[in-house]
Amino acid sequence: MKLLVTNDDGIGSPFLRELVAALRAEGHETYVVAPVTEQSWTGASKTRHRPVKAGAVDRGFGCPTWMVDGTPSDCVNIALAHLLPAHGSAPKVEGVVSGINVGFNCSLGFILASGTVAGAWEGALHGLPAMALSQDVSEEVYHHLKERGGAPDGALLATLKISAAHAARLAGEVLPATTPNSFTIHNFNFPFPCQPATPCRRTVPARVQVPGLFSPAADDGSHRLLWGKIHDVSPAEPLTDIKCLERGEISHSVLDYRKLGHGT
Repeated sequence: MKLLVTNDDGIGSPFLRELVAALRAEGHETYVVAPVTEQSWTGASKTRHRPVKAGAVDRGFGCPTWMVDGTPSDCVNIALAHLLPAHGSAPKVEGVVSGINVGFNCSLGFILASGTVAGAWEGALHGLPAMALSQDVSEEVYHHLKERGGAPDGALLATLKISAAHAARLAGEVLPATTPNSFTIHNFNFPFPCQPATPCRRTVPARVQVPGLFSPAADDGSHRLLWGKIHDVSPAEPLTDIKCLERGEISHSVLDYRKLGHGT
């Protein structure tokens, strides 16, 4: 397939690099359009109050690549309208893949705020099949990667390569089977560790409450974002994305936005 690839961790993310390598190894034709800097928790926001710059770069992906100094939604919107080459009467791309994110994007509390999911959602808004991909990691590993600029190594790198291979295979399965203009995202979360034989289960987003995300006011009256305690209030059934990861299995939640507002 011809695929547009984006993320919210930025163009320099090694998780993005492993995903693109796996997609290309699976035979997919890839185009990368990713943010210049990390855009986590930006949701589906678009940059409104300043111009957004985009430029072609060579980051060693082996495919056409652009950087955008905006959000994942900006990346996909600008890519589809202005950056990707036309292929005669054929669509510029046949699907949008967003990720692989550092850390999970499970539960309603995180999905709706996720820049990774938003990148896929922008593709769905253009009528394209789309998938969001996230790699579960421990809190310690998360801080190592995000705050200290660390790179994955050892067991994490091995898991990441396996997760990327799963993602590339799944892209060839779920995207062609997704009806155009379905306003649907396939949200995949990979456990740590992830093995070649790790099963993939259909799940629903967990219902979590995430209170207390901000610190008490400092002397200047400011509040800083912190990790709060997650309160899972999901029913026992069906299987949720969080419970699936706890079981060490790949979570696949189908997010059909057409069902928003339905009474049944």
